[in-house]
Amino acid sequence: MNRLMLFVLLVCGGGLVHAEEPAAVRDIGSRRELFVDDYLIERLKGAELKMHRPVPQDVALVCDAPWEGNTSAYYTLFADGDRFRMVYRGAHFDEQTKKSTHPEFTCYAESRDGIRWEKPKLGLFEFNGSKENNIVWAGEDTHNFTPFQDANPDCTADARYKALGGSSVRSGGKGLRAYKSPDGIHWSLMREEPVITNGDFDSQNLAFWHPEQKRYLDFHRKGRAGVRDIMTATSTDFLNWTEPVFLEYGDAPKEHLYTNAIQVYFRAPHLFLGFPTRFQPKHEQVEPILMTSRDGRNFKRWAEPLIPITAPEDRDGNRSNYMTWGLLQLPGQDRELSVYATEAYYAGPASRVRRFTFRTDGFVSLRAGADTAEMVTHALRFTGKELAINYTTGAGGSLRVEIQDAAGQPLLGFALADCRSLSGDSIEQVVTWANGSDVSSLAGQLVRLRFALQEADLYALQFVH
Repeated sequence: MNRLMLFVLLVCGGGLVHAEEPAAVRDIGSRRELFVDDYLIERLKGAELKMHRPVPQDVALVCDAPWEGNTSAYYTLFADGDRFRMVYRGAHFDEQTKKSTHPEFTCYAESRDGIRWEKPKLGLFEFNGSKENNIVWAGEDTHNFTPFQDANPDCTADARYKALGGSSVRSGGKGLRAYKSPDGIHWSLMREEPVITNGDFDSQNLAFWHPEQKRYLDFHRKGRAGVRDIMTATSTDFLNWTEPVFLEYGDAPKEHLYTNAIQVYFRAPHLFLGFPTRFQPKHEQVEPILMTSRDGRNFKRWAEPLIPITAPEDRDGNRSNYMTWGLLQLPGQDRELSVYATEAYYAGPASRVRRFTFRTDGFVSLRAGADTAEMVTHALRFTGKELAINYTTGAGGSLRVEIQDAAGQPLLGFALADCRSLSGDSIEQVVTWANGSDVSSLAGQLVRLRFALQEADLYALQFVH
């Protein structure tokens, strides 16, 4: 029997016998699939997966208030209705005395466009005799207080925002404690006792509600085999967590990973993006890298730095190049995504946050050079009416797509010669063949996609209704 035969039912001795299917069928439905790994790829010739660095833009925030300073850190950014929010640690270190000049505070900023940020005077906590400041939490757990807007549809009104904060039991701390807030400004403990104690926690430890897994996921720091590493745990109520386990990275080398900045990619919520900080103890230099996952436990890590120390300024220094936790799509900017990274840690009177931009879906591409390259997918099933792709080509580049049966034979009307050659730049371009773009007659069947590319980058594909 041919291993690539389509699903067949045979009556045999009163029973049903199922013919074999390809071993690696990908049931993608109408999901958007990014080329951040080789999940779709069965055969590849003349092309490679290429990581892309974000483009530096202007400085978004300067931590120059008296209660902030040059060791302000652990920034969290997220969209909330018609505005964007930022929460971070306000701290300052005197390099001459080698001491902090004031207690650490949790500070707040907001923006309508993600470019210009304001620090509102909230009147909640006192600093040097005045409450005219943007402090939203003071006292315990301010070192790494990391909030999020809770997407759990069952969360109560008084806990629409949640946070983790705390420090290592090994260093005299209590572990991570759970906080809640009705508005993201006024915070209170959910209980006095820590909710997670297995970890080192001297980093930006974060959690969020996963819309597909329908549970909370935590990612926090813990040492393993002599390096800084990342653990994860899950919870259904944010108070009772599973025993944490370490992330796995395949055959990636053992390296120090400090902050993790892991999040669900909102345009493809079955995918995780992480922007961990790689730490080099010899020089105390840091640089963010990219890692991706489909289950939140097993990650593919990219070796080259995402933001090199040569980016605009003040990154070549002790702990001066962290990615923040957050990925924003700014108003009217459907072609780009904004991320933010720190600079000037320990330097001068204030550290800074700079905005960077990715192409939408543009973290990794399937890249082809001057010679025509080909990629054939695993057998897959889809739902939808049209195939849309996110791609770009060079001036003389092109891209075509063939739809094959599971055995690799071109389907009538969808051969490579039938496809209208694409060139240029589009975030969502519908592929057409001689008979049009409608592929709904193939939905639910086992098919393969064959891409022919020249001087082109393919970032994502999706079957759309």
